[in-house]
Amino acid sequence: MAASLTERDKQVVWHPYTPQKAMPEPIPVVKGEGVYIIDENGKTYIDAISSWWVTIHGHANAYIAEKIYEQAKTLEQVIFAGFTHEPAVRLAERLLEILPGEFSKIFYSDNGSTAVEVGVKMALQYWWNKGDKKRNKILALNRSYHGDTFGTMSLSDRSVFTLAFQDKLFEVIFIDPPVPGAPLYNGSWDELACIIYEPLLQGAGGMNMYDAGELNSLLQQCHAHDVICVADEVMTGFGRTGKLFASEYMEEKPDIICLSKGLTGGTMALGVTACTAKIHSAFVDEDRKKTFFHGHSFTANPLACTAALASLDLLLKRDCQLQIDSIAQQHKQFIQQLGADARFAKNVKNLRSIGTIMAFEIESGRDGYLNNIGLEFTRKALEQGVYLRPLGNTVYIMPPYCITKEQLQQVYAAIDQVLVAVI
Repeated sequence: MAASLTERDKQVVWHPYTPQKAMPEPIPVVKGEGVYIIDENGKTYIDAISSWWVTIHGHANAYIAEKIYEQAKTLEQVIFAGFTHEPAVRLAERLLEILPGEFSKIFYSDNGSTAVEVGVKMALQYWWNKGDKKRNKILALNRSYHGDTFGTMSLSDRSVFTLAFQDKLFEVIFIDPPVPGAPLYNGSWDELACIIYEPLLQGAGGMNMYDAGELNSLLQQCHAHDVICVADEVMTGFGRTGKLFASEYMEEKPDIICLSKGLTGGTMALGVTACTAKIHSAFVDEDRKKTFFHGHSFTANPLACTAALASLDLLLKRDCQLQIDSIAQQHKQFIQQLGADARFAKNVKNLRSIGTIMAFEIESGRDGYLNNIGLEFTRKALEQGVYLRPLGNTVYIMPPYCITKEQLQQVYAAIDQVLVAVI
């Protein structure tokens, strides 16, 4: 008898963020359709976290798939040093039209971590190219997460994600996310090259939401001291917070913005780093040592750029914005219901939402990513036909925008039933 897909997987595959001892068996998926993930037995699961926050239009979107198919018959890949192509140029044009701020250039990479690394490298080399060697420190926020490469680990709060590599990470100055009444930064401004921040919502740091007005004040101070502001909108971009980009909530705009995840509608890997003309100007020089020496084999891959263009077509439709608004409103109503439910008063805390994202904590032992209640929550939600993947004891919803009211109510009902079972 032939081995099952799950058995074959266990023999040869190492899954991310997965303990290798007593690993839960992976579910063999054979199809995606809209909000649903469908396994080999035909069981459907509502993908309530958009498959790690990327699948904003749902699975197997026919419009995006058709555009990728047509492009694949024409040009699938070409080196992007010395060549260009229509999908890359058109995507850059369209992004520059909608990005929050005065951006001038688009630099392509291949995922969120590298988009952030590109942004911080740009900021550091900006000062190096200008001959200002004292501007070499980076300011970041506690509870931040920017990726798993060594550079982005260094930019992230020290946590279980970085524990094994602490002595290999470069120095970064960390401050708390800005809150009313607290000092913003008390150190020396003239040594700072840049600040890196996830605007309004720190994702892997526990879906931590913080104040737009206070962040705006921090960015004002940074700009007043000529500190480059680098916004990591890898997760918050493309409608997640209710607006196209979280940076739209602040008057002060970033000088560099980093994008990925929802950029292609979740269909292909692609990263974007956009910068202002001021940043780019420091690299326009006859001295070839001032070149930005960074690139990837799949930089501006034509298929990925085409997917991103198709995703933008869908995202910018009025119907999509109405869906985003509807999800946001339903989240607020569910939060009110959950907060008023006496059954959960002692164990469900810090109910919150922004745009299409809602979250809360379950009080059960220690807080944080290693709290095992998240694994139990996932298992019981799957039994209800809903896929949720809490960050430890932080439960969150981040659905595709195509989710219907009935499907979202099914997600809420599953959370209610699982809470009854686990607390």
